[in-house]
Amino acid sequence: MKIAFLVIDLRENDRSYAEVTPRFSGGNASLFEGFASLPEVEVHLISCIQQPVRSPEKLAGNIWYHGLHVPKIGWLRTGYQGCIRAVRRKLCEIQPDIVQGIGTERECAISAVFSGFRNLVTIQGNMTELGRLTRARIGSYGWLTARLENFILPRTTGVFCNSSYTEELVRPRARRIWRVPHPVRLAFLDPAPNAGPRPCILLNVGVISPRKRQLELLDVAEALHRQGLKFEFRFVGFTHPGAAAYTEAFLKRIKPMESAGYARFLGTPPDDELPQCYDSASALVHFPTEESFGNVVLEGLARDLKFFGARVGGIVDIVKDMPAAELFAWDDWPGLTAAIARWITQGHPRPAGAAAIVRERYHPVALARQHVKIYQELLGLKS
Repeated sequence: MKIAFLVIDLRENDRSYAEVTPRFSGGNASLFEGFASLPEVEVHLISCIQQPVRSPEKLAGNIWYHGLHVPKIGWLRTGYQGCIRAVRRKLCEIQPDIVQGIGTERECAISAVFSGFRNLVTIQGNMTELGRLTRARIGSYGWLTARLENFILPRTTGVFCNSSYTEELVRPRARRIWRVPHPVRLAFLDPAPNAGPRPCILLNVGVISPRKRQLELLDVAEALHRQGLKFEFRFVGFTHPGAAAYTEAFLKRIKPMESAGYARFLGTPPDDELPQCYDSASALVHFPTEESFGNVVLEGLARDLKFFGARVGGIVDIVKDMPAAELFAWDDWPGLTAAIARWITQGHPRPAGAAAIVRERYHPVALARQHVKIYQELLGLKS
């Protein structure tokens, strides 16, 4: 079986064209880790990039990588025509059994739909719903991607949904759907070091943006500090140019808190250092306005962290039956603050058992096999 994934290479997101090794978001990277353990499946990863890059031909024994140079004119301003055509040419060489476009945020899904091959789409962010919630103005990126998503979903063979929330949003627009969650990266499944009691560190991981609400979480940190509680609130995340005003306000607000010692911004550590950020903390706080899935929640629970979060989107699915996870209405800031304060005064205990549940439900090899089973069904093959 030969599968082609159309996927965003983070080198394009970060404009880091000098890097040699392709990089993918956590959910995608973990899925490819799973496929690397299935030698009977030939996997081709295809990414469009605006500048020429040097890349390895293979990322694993059964995984090939193809970085396609597409000049800027071939992207959103022309409906991704350059990307679509470059992908079609490469797919004609590869001749895959199935093409899967990962994400409706950019060129991947629409390139899959126009690939000329049997195609599927994976939803990562619900662009139509995000456009509605943010009231995206006509002609903006959010407005355009919402319309592209509505065009794409009825035209693909089927859609992979990462949560029950995404499934509800997609069902009226898709021919067929499967609920398959994102796997957790293998690095997070390694046993966490047992170094005894940890300091009271609260961790937040995510792009600094209005949707992730780090600026509002600083209000929570300030309220806890005024109560005389001893803790440190650490923020890890990429500062996105599209949220420049919000990022500037966040960085300005956190400076005096860093001087006072109860909040700190760590920036974006390398991927191989991220598990250590979780392991240095006692709790994860994730309080977005909307979330299709919540990879950071999965990663925190894989390290047996206490979890405080908003009762939105795919987060609800992830924390089902997880020990000591606490969810609150998306606007219940007093409830969140009171719960964290109570936990701190109790000695900030960490629950046990979440990591075992994550390993059972979200192991990358198991979820890669689930993908293969769906492909076999579509192709009329026996398992």
